[in-house]
Amino acid sequence: MFTIARPPYLSKALVTCRRCLSTSPVDIRPLDGVKIVDLTRVLAGPMATMMLSDLGADVIKVENPKHGDDTRSWTPPGAEKLPNAPRPDLPAESAYFLQANRNKRSITLNMKAPKGQEILQELISQADVLVENYIPGKLDQYGLGYEQLRRNNPRLIYCSITGYGSTGPYSKQPGYDVAIEAEAGLMHITGERDGRPVKVGVAVTDLLTGHFAHSAVLAALIKRGRTGIGSLVECSLFESQIASLANIASNYLIAGQEASRWGTQHPSIVPYQVFPTKDSYIMVSAGNDSQFVTLCEKVFERNWAQDERFVKNADRVKHRQILIAMIEERLGDHTTAEWVNKLGGKGLPFAPINNIEQTFSHPQAIARKVVEEVYHPRAGKIKMPAAAVSYDGKKMAAYRPPPYLGQHTEEILEELGHDAQSIAALRSEGVI
Repeated sequence: MFTIARPPYLSKALVTCRRCLSTSPVDIRPLDGVKIVDLTRVLAGPMATMMLSDLGADVIKVENPKHGDDTRSWTPPGAEKLPNAPRPDLPAESAYFLQANRNKRSITLNMKAPKGQEILQELISQADVLVENYIPGKLDQYGLGYEQLRRNNPRLIYCSITGYGSTGPYSKQPGYDVAIEAEAGLMHITGERDGRPVKVGVAVTDLLTGHFAHSAVLAALIKRGRTGIGSLVECSLFESQIASLANIASNYLIAGQEASRWGTQHPSIVPYQVFPTKDSYIMVSAGNDSQFVTLCEKVFERNWAQDERFVKNADRVKHRQILIAMIEERLGDHTTAEWVNKLGGKGLPFAPINNIEQTFSHPQAIARKVVEEVYHPRAGKIKMPAAAVSYDGKKMAAYRPPPYLGQHTEEILEELGHDAQSIAALRSEGVI
């Protein structure tokens, strides 16, 4: 253990590094000493707070005593319980919950009980950040709105994640990823050209919102370091999705161009899509004319590059259907593995369509250590996707497994000054 001067964005004079095994200050996580109260459930909020916890923040996840985060019950699949696991009354830990809650501590609190609200007020009064994803106005009923809390903690950064934002005719509507994908344009542009709209394979709107919230909290911490004052940070699934429409949004706003579904094709680049091979599929893209020449050489059809219908990308777009049919016929002659060997080496963008097993066995995934293993007290050894960011050449390895429900309740209450008798009384009253 060692003590260093606390950076100006934190609230106390000193910080003690508890998690670093080395005695070198270089090993301190960027957010070591930051305390975050997490009132979020499901994915957008938990993803944001997990990324903050990866960076060293002490994230205290506040959960309902009866069932906790909704995703705890989203089984199967789940991690099989150990024979002598603590809390045998709880179901198996769900795979969904485990993927978004590493490094956190869990306390159960009945927020509807006055004593539960008092304890939550105590926690927040000592916190640097509060993250919540309730419908706008709901927490005000418990005395936990931003204006109410900032009076006791003016340095508090209050991050509110909602479905549609805090104002407007939809502000009181709950937000669900699949509904926002549909309502905010993404589903309209996802799917095959002549097929139905489809959702993305993961809850991408939740994930995008989590990333926006994560970066906004970091920016608010920097701002507080300059001003000494906290901030109200607002993120919504609806706005996050619209902001992420990228060139599709720009095409409409600047040129009035409505979008349509293209499957894996690109409206302005040919070839740029998934092609069937003899045994599966492969993604091939020729983003410029020289890459198209390379493709022609690789598939042993050099004459295509001199064909006046295909010389320039604009020509290829105009004669899309003819060229795509020719490429499909050629690529169907060999397996995906054979084409991977033939297409490599000259900077042509291509890739096999890997399933999840192939993704995690990919040599680059293994080299970059994208999976890490932790020991969970109820499930034993579990594997999780590692944090995607490295600092000073090191991955931000997990230092706590995802918590089981209420795992740290007594520990956190003791830190607030509650003794064993007080904790027992809170438990008997159903507050924890």
